[in-house]
Amino acid sequence: MASFLTSDVTSDSTNEDSNLILPPLSLYIHIPWCVRKCPYCDFNSHEAKERIPEKEYVQALLDDLETDLSWVQGREIHTIFIGGGTPSLLSVEAYKSLLSGLQEKVTFSKNIEITMEANPGTFEAEKFVGFRKLGINRLSIGVQSFADEQLKHLGRIHDGQQAITAIKMAKEAGFDNFNIDLMHGLPNQSEAQALADIQQAIDLGPTHLSWYQLTIEPNTEFFKRPPVLPEDETLWDIQEAGQALLAQHGFIQYEISAYAKKNKQAQHNVNYWQFGDYLGIGAGAHGKITDLSSRPNSLTASPVFRTWKTRAPKDFLNAAIEINKEQGKTFLAGKESIQNEDLALEFLMNALRLYQGFDLDLFVQRTGYPITAIEKEIGVAIKKGLLEKTETEDGNQYIKTTTKGSLFLNETLELFM
Repeated sequence: MASFLTSDVTSDSTNEDSNLILPPLSLYIHIPWCVRKCPYCDFNSHEAKERIPEKEYVQALLDDLETDLSWVQGREIHTIFIGGGTPSLLSVEAYKSLLSGLQEKVTFSKNIEITMEANPGTFEAEKFVGFRKLGINRLSIGVQSFADEQLKHLGRIHDGQQAITAIKMAKEAGFDNFNIDLMHGLPNQSEAQALADIQQAIDLGPTHLSWYQLTIEPNTEFFKRPPVLPEDETLWDIQEAGQALLAQHGFIQYEISAYAKKNKQAQHNVNYWQFGDYLGIGAGAHGKITDLSSRPNSLTASPVFRTWKTRAPKDFLNAAIEINKEQGKTFLAGKESIQNEDLALEFLMNALRLYQGFDLDLFVQRTGYPITAIEKEIGVAIKKGLLEKTETEDGNQYIKTTTKGSLFLNETLELFM
């Protein structure tokens, strides 16, 4: 693969010795508390057994962002995603302080998408009216299932009717752009039951559905005591029938587990998959940054790197105290440069998740490599029926997975290793 060269930054943020340019910038904010840890959850979430230290945590988030400001490099924030945990546990006042504090440090784009994750068991009508008035304009509602029996299996704190009521409350609060999270392949779930969940979700009028199979992850209760899941044949039938039902109702599959109405894709997630940049603030938050303002220490390292923050909420808050005492602590738990030779593969691992694929020019802009660096591998993948080349009406060329390629994505990516 061709070598990647770094150089000084020009006035238009373009690298002189390559085509690498600064991508759009997003912001991820992690709220680590929830009411109860679900048995399938391997996220950095912690049961709120005592009072949530809202004021202290909001200030810590703002201090965390302050330490990352050099990586903004003049860019606007295009999307914000507030994830968890259960972010909707925090008060309207907490988010008012947070959002106003953020805008003192960074510039929000005119059409910024601000998403908050919320669970039905934490809905309060007045609170969600307040969230919407603050400028939070998109919700991602963690329903998982509308079937009470399945919700009990999953350890959720809401029932099916509460989920329906919560979604209606969100719409009444002014949220006309929202996602419903649903799982399939649940314990002893039949095809009919899985489709009933999808149909109920569709009837509630979301603009976006995240529909994904339950997987058993290490370090979870389900890993210690696995439930009985449907057979592979049933899982395949559910997948095919569910995709057909979603398509019938105008939901376009644009990513492996994401379906959206026209022009309602989650812009925050699209930025991830297009190898854009994102700052991560909060306990355990991860980020991906392109820093053209400095050269990497190693000749083999690129100016693209990943970051992760102190994971435990208590340690994160203690770091904030030490920083404010000017004792030299940091929220940053780790930082790792992506090696030059890995940039192309890292891009493809993300971009090929999108069903539209990627624009050839985008590959050049995000990695700095000429498209000739992967032309041979693309040709082999096309011959194997794993990739195809398409052209849009405006003449842009895209590379995308075929149906076979999407089913065997790992095999497709191995061609570029």
